[in-house]
Amino acid sequence: MENQLAKSTEERTFQYQDSLPSLPVPSLEESLKKYLESVKPFANEEEYKKTEEIVKKFQNGIGEKLHQKLLERAKEKRNWLEEWWLNVAYLDVRIPSQLNVNFGGPAPHMEHYWPPKEGTQLERGSISLWHNLNYWQLLRKEKLPVDKVGNTPLDMNQFRMLFSTCKIPGISRDSIMNYFRTESEGYSPTHIVVLCRGRVFVFDAIHEGCLITPPEILRQLTYIHRKCHSEPDGPGVAALTSEERTRWAKARDYLINLDPENLTRLEKIQSSLLVYSLEDDSPHVTPEDYSQHAPYDAMVMVSISYYVDEKILENEGRWKGSEKARDMPLPEELVFTVDEKVLSDINQAKAQYLKQASDLQVVAYPFTHFGKKLTKKKMLHPDTFIQLALQLAYYRLHGRPGCCYETAMTRFFYHGRTETVRSCTVEAVRWCQGMQDPAATALERKQMMLQAFAKHNKMMKDCSTGKGFDRHLLGLSLIAREEGLPVPELFTDPLFSRSGGGGNFVLSTSLVGYLRVQGVVVPMVHSGYGVFYHIRDDRFVVACSAWKSCAETDAEKLVQLIFHAFQDMMQLMNSAHL
Repeated sequence: MENQLAKSTEERTFQYQDSLPSLPVPSLEESLKKYLESVKPFANEEEYKKTEEIVKKFQNGIGEKLHQKLLERAKEKRNWLEEWWLNVAYLDVRIPSQLNVNFGGPAPHMEHYWPPKEGTQLERGSISLWHNLNYWQLLRKEKLPVDKVGNTPLDMNQFRMLFSTCKIPGISRDSIMNYFRTESEGYSPTHIVVLCRGRVFVFDAIHEGCLITPPEILRQLTYIHRKCHSEPDGPGVAALTSEERTRWAKARDYLINLDPENLTRLEKIQSSLLVYSLEDDSPHVTPEDYSQHAPYDAMVMVSISYYVDEKILENEGRWKGSEKARDMPLPEELVFTVDEKVLSDINQAKAQYLKQASDLQVVAYPFTHFGKKLTKKKMLHPDTFIQLALQLAYYRLHGRPGCCYETAMTRFFYHGRTETVRSCTVEAVRWCQGMQDPAATALERKQMMLQAFAKHNKMMKDCSTGKGFDRHLLGLSLIAREEGLPVPELFTDPLFSRSGGGGNFVLSTSLVGYLRVQGVVVPMVHSGYGVFYHIRDDRFVVACSAWKSCAETDAEKLVQLIFHAFQDMMQLMNSAHL
């Protein structure tokens, strides 16, 4: 393998896929031990003892049998979790994808060359689209650099899903259609879909064998924009995709049965490189307040968003090439056959979406007093710094510990995705209590904080290296389901869901990265928060969401308390000398 690599002058994006290690199955004993630790903050003594007995019974009985079956599955599959995770986390989920599954955030360009400005939409859109198309071309040619930690390559499979990929709704389970191919694998679709005022247009991104330029894209977008602003709005068939998944599946079947050509139109959209939406609204995001945002989908978007932002920065927000536009076909409109029922379905989808969207509170602010540089100088991991500040903020706002999901990536392994770091540890809660205890000295508080840091850092390392326990427990529960066995008591124990099990985390959190890209997700539960943040040398940017219809949550207050916690933590580091 090493000799082969030495001969290769240039790394290819997907070249290490076959050499990545399989996803390991952790030891049952270790996983259950970690699980017991994670429920402690949410139990009194009696409840904890009861759960301890349930875990012991599980370990010595059905748990061991399920674990053996999981080990057998892992022998046959390089990633025993992959198919299950896709189904359980994404394809079986019936709630609407818009808001609930998609990741949203403002583009970072407004921090430098593109502050919001009327009349710039089409020009900026064409430049942004062109950079996105260049990224697509890098993927097609496998020239996108392999993500690595040190010299260790990470799994790049998710990048295949970035373009020409669509989640097709099903009655009980959705399916993924992926049309993307690298150049060495063969043909890949080259068309783009543009949505504008309820109408759908399509045009090719390649002309005479090469990418169309920003002036050429601008001409296509201008044509669409003018047409849509001088003629009646379309029916807005795209709104159906924001519906509950089973309802969307039924509406889609009806649409296809109404006219077979509707299927051809749908397939044209599904296979497109990407769908670009020309909106009439203009959110005014500023570097001081990022709260008004537009949707992105999936975490690999962070990588492409960063690439596009870097290119815009490099080129001062302008196109520096030729202004000449070649002669090419104008965009084609995809006109769906609709009837009263379809129009009624569209109206229902819009009403459902607007109702949910108007219930969502989103705040996103930068904390600019310090950032990664200072935390690193104090030997504090910046991600852990934010996670502990979040625990303290939640504790101060709600007077109790908040069960927390933090994303850890498992891309060291073949087709690895994520694992759960449960940030609400015994050590973190002890520190939060110490911070609220007037009798605790600064030195004691600092010692407790550093213990909480050490615990979190170890958990993150374990989770990233395949030694987490949440996905393991999920695997065991799914084996039981597949075998037709009753649900083991471990999963029906009230402490299982109270500690976050089964997707019941009140804090759903993730580090978006160390770049300018920002995003946000909705809370996992009605009485919870979605918290995404990015870390830079001089600042932390925190985005937080909550449901307005929940009287006890307040995203604005939580973010302000997180910022207070940052100050308190740094003060501890400065004041107490060990």
